[in-house]
Amino acid sequence: MERKRKNFHESENNNKSLVAALLLSWEAAWGQLRYSVPEEMPKGSFVGDVAKDLGLQLPALRDRSVRIVSEGRTQYFALHGKTGHLVTAERIDREQLCRLVEKCVLRCELIVEGEMQVYGIQVEITDINDNAPSFKEIDLEERMSETTAPGSRFPLAEAHDPDSGRNSLQSYELSGDEHFSLAVQAGPGGDQRPELVLAKALDREEAAFHELVLRAIDGGDPARTGTARIRVVVLDANDNAPVFSQAEYTVRVPEDVPVGSVLITVTATDADEGLYGQVKYSLKKVSDIASDIFLLDSETGEITLLRSLDFEEISSLELEVQARDGGELFDTTKVTITVTDVNDNAPEISVRSALSEISEDAPSGTVVALLHVHDRDSGSNGEVRCSLDGDVPFRLEKSFEDYYRLVTARELDREQVSEYNVTVRAADGGSPALQSSAVLALRVLDVNDNAPVFAQERYSARLAENNAAGALVLTVRATDADWGQNARVRYRLWEGRVRGAPLSSYVSVQAETGALYALRSFDYEEVRELELWVRAEDGGAPALSSNVSVRLLIVDENDNAPQVLYPPAAPPAASGKGGWSGVELAPRSSEPGALVAKVVAVDADAGQNAWLSYELAKATEPGLFRVGLHSGEVRTARFPLARDAARQSLVVVVKDHGRPALSATATLSVLLAESVAVLLAELGSAAEAAAPGEPAGSLTRWLVLAVAAVSCLFVAFLLLLLALRLRRWRREQLLAADSGVLRGVPVSHFVGIDGVRAFLQSYSHEVSLTADSRKSQLRFSGGSCCDTLPARPPPDEPAPLLGEEDIAGSRPADSAAPSVSSSGRTLASTLSSAASLSLSPVVSLLSREIFVHVRQTLGERCAGASCCGEVDLESDLRLMVCGRFRTIEALPCWNFCFRYFFL
Repeated sequence: MERKRKNFHESENNNKSLVAALLLSWEAAWGQLRYSVPEEMPKGSFVGDVAKDLGLQLPALRDRSVRIVSEGRTQYFALHGKTGHLVTAERIDREQLCRLVEKCVLRCELIVEGEMQVYGIQVEITDINDNAPSFKEIDLEERMSETTAPGSRFPLAEAHDPDSGRNSLQSYELSGDEHFSLAVQAGPGGDQRPELVLAKALDREEAAFHELVLRAIDGGDPARTGTARIRVVVLDANDNAPVFSQAEYTVRVPEDVPVGSVLITVTATDADEGLYGQVKYSLKKVSDIASDIFLLDSETGEITLLRSLDFEEISSLELEVQARDGGELFDTTKVTITVTDVNDNAPEISVRSALSEISEDAPSGTVVALLHVHDRDSGSNGEVRCSLDGDVPFRLEKSFEDYYRLVTARELDREQVSEYNVTVRAADGGSPALQSSAVLALRVLDVNDNAPVFAQERYSARLAENNAAGALVLTVRATDADWGQNARVRYRLWEGRVRGAPLSSYVSVQAETGALYALRSFDYEEVRELELWVRAEDGGAPALSSNVSVRLLIVDENDNAPQVLYPPAAPPAASGKGGWSGVELAPRSSEPGALVAKVVAVDADAGQNAWLSYELAKATEPGLFRVGLHSGEVRTARFPLARDAARQSLVVVVKDHGRPALSATATLSVLLAESVAVLLAELGSAAEAAAPGEPAGSLTRWLVLAVAAVSCLFVAFLLLLLALRLRRWRREQLLAADSGVLRGVPVSHFVGIDGVRAFLQSYSHEVSLTADSRKSQLRFSGGSCCDTLPARPPPDEPAPLLGEEDIAGSRPADSAAPSVSSSGRTLASTLSSAASLSLSPVVSLLSREIFVHVRQTLGERCAGASCCGEVDLESDLRLMVCGRFRTIEALPCWNFCFRYFFL
């Protein structure tokens, strides 16, 4: 039976341990740990295994900055970093910390800063028997009348033991005399009140006093005791005891009552007279704290406040007041003083953990700080409300009991606000409310979320050509709203190609400053503008970039002199004395204003740098010729005179309008001649001057052969033209025989001069005459410096009569080159291989002689034609044969004359 009872107790103990372990696990899961430790343990004593109970790894404890925080100035606990154990940081005296509290519990918090987590820890301080019971006074005196009846009870002073539970006061013992015994009564609060009981009647004459010893014993192991000596004095008889007006006094006082105030007055009366009716008051049962706070006036019964009350320290006190007369009779009463709370404590804000900096891309809800708010007042005075000052992107969240978390309410932007001073304000519910505040400084770290921005949407610059290599063109500038490395901007070119070459060979950009430099000297005539892109890239990871368009305009400078196209420049071998760069013919009968030649020049520059003007710089006869200022046409200024040299040399200067102006010269040689003999004589002298070592007979022989060949070709052309006209006339006769519609109309009205047109087209050319036959040129062209006849229409279009074309004036001159006939090609081949001089002067003079003969033959018939008017037939014929016409109005006259002559 005894074994079963033992097993039952063991299983009951195991169940209790299991329940305690489960309770501890449940509390740890909910962020609350409970431990117990005896008082008076040495510093560093083990309290509990926090790391194990919370499931934290030892390396994580060091990495996450775990620490213990408790209220008050003294930290009683600490966390061992190597083991994760909660240990004592100071020696703990339960009686000093919890004098008025039956269960002594110390609270602290475990804060994991890395996770912004807080765990509550409660440590119960258990009592040990380290204090013996003690009496406030160890020498007591009791006065009793000899007439006191046996069984009377006299209260004795109680002993006090700061320990609790079994270690507190348990019993009293009395020794010393048979007249007295000890009785212990239970008080309202469960305390033991010793009473001295008179067991045997007193006799003053037998013994005037009695010596007793009162011993107080606690329940510790071993037990501790405290003693007090009691001296009982036997007095004469007193038959009335004092009586209090109330059996119990109760008073409520606010904690801010001034020092020296009378809190309450107790009153007791005695029906006796004289010495036995005089009542004196005393505190019979009072704690050490109460004796320091209150003062009882023994004569009046007033209880006065000695020092300030604090509701947070003492909320209620009980006093036992005794009224005793002169005969040692007494009465007792209980005085309860209740302290009411006043809102005299402002809330306290403690920053348990806080970040000093946060990234601007931190998500909403990121914990920034962990705050603890506490108000020592109670009730509504201790209710605290927390808020944030200003419009800040943060909010407060309730975490654990009086803990709050400061978290981000939205995304941060460092470019708008780079640093925050967050003011947390706590206010209680008192009236008036008390408040306190704490300021948290938080710096926002930059994130590369802004691309560089250029100062302009597009850039443009003008650069004069012929610049020096390395010249600064312009500077592009971009700014980045980020900070530090993220705001460091570097520039580079967007690669491209210009005229087949990489863009980087033309310009470069300085990576740090954005300065754009020209790497080569630009030529406006080659590159007139550059379109390029510059990229600005920051130093973030990943880097952000933006592009801007840059337009570089090359400004023209007058760096190109005019280039003369006609007359062509003289070759080096012929540039010496006696060399000709070109030969033009002018009849001595030329009128003033007659076109002799035209100087053609171009300038590679642009704008006013390419505007050309012509002027005659040098001439054999200064007043004979003039040059058009803007056209370059060389015309006669007066009639040639007999004394004028047959060979005229003209130097024409061509200038542009640049600053400074550049110029070029063209040299023309003009021959004044009226007959073939004069022309041949001039050409012979020119040939002798050009080639003095070559025999003159050979040159004459070649000239005679050339003249003969040209004459034969001309006669053959006339015969062919006559045959074609006869054939056409025959066809018209046949048509007229079949149809009489056109009968009676002269045939000459239907005869054109297609042959003359072919003749004119065959000999429409430009000739450059030099003394060296190897450099002579004969080039057939349809256009010249003057107006020319229009080209022959295509075969599929009907060819109208020449007179009808010119009179109607409906077709403009065609600038396309006419086709060269086979006879023309034969003539060109013969002249280029046989003659050392150009034959255009010869042809011109031969044609002139022929038409002089024609005019003499026709006589008054052609000269009297109304269509010819006062046209100079010789001059126009010469210009026609050379491929140039002074006026197009002469063509109808020639059309009439030729038709009249051949028909």
